[in-house]
Amino acid sequence: MKFLAEINVMPLKEILDPQGKAITGSMKNLGLSEIQNVRIGKHISLEVEAQNEIIAKEKVNQACKQLLANLIMESYNFELKTI
Repeated sequence: MKFLAEINVMPLKEILDPQGKAITGSMKNLGLSEIQNVRIGKHISLEVEAQNEIIAKEKVNQACKQLLANLIMESYNFELKTI
């Protein structure tokens, strides 16, 4: 079976996010001062071939932990869909 994983990687809340802080500051210049605490992360889409959903989830978790996310500074979550 083939699955599509939609992965979101975000900096931990305890970690300073300079990009998010800069964008938050720029919101005021655009007249959008109601928008605060912007956090910038990354979105990753990938396809995985696996016998079932459980194995596919294990493979995506392994990819996230070993390559796609720095677990010291980032967290991740993902959705898996059959394609």
